[in-house]
Amino acid sequence: MAKIERFEDIKAWQTARELCKQIHLLTQKESFSRDYRLIGQIKGSSGSVMDNIAEGFERNGNREFIQFLSIAKGSSGETRSQLYRALDNNYITKEEFDSTFRLAEEASRMISSFMQYLNQTDMKGTKFKL
Repeated sequence: MAKIERFEDIKAWQTARELCKQIHLLTQKESFSRDYRLIGQIKGSSGSVMDNIAEGFERNGNREFIQFLSIAKGSSGETRSQLYRALDNNYITKEEFDSTFRLAEEASRMISSFMQYLNQTDMKGTKFKL
C-alpha cells in the first residue's frame, strides 16, 4: 500500500488542483472576465477544496482531518453550483461546463472515499497508508 507522507500525495488534492487550474482558465475568457464577484466566488470555492485537504492533513489527526475534508467536499459542491451560474450567464460553453463539472464531481467522490477510509482505520496520525 502507498503511504501518504505529504498532502501533495493525496489523489483528491491532485484532482482539486486540476480543478483550480481549469477554473482559472475559464475565468480568463473575455465573456467571464468582467463578472468579478462570480470570479472571486468560484476561484475561492475551488481553491477551498484543495486548501482544506492540505490544512486537514497538516492537523495531525483523523478527527480534524475528516472535518476539513467535509469542508472541502462542501466547497466542491459550491463550485459546481457556481459553474451552473457561469453556464446560465453564457460565460462558458456546455462542453467547458461538462468537463469542469466532472472534475469537481470526481474530487468530491475521492474526498468522500477518503473520509470513509479515515473513519474506519485505526491509524490516527499524519502518515496515512492507502
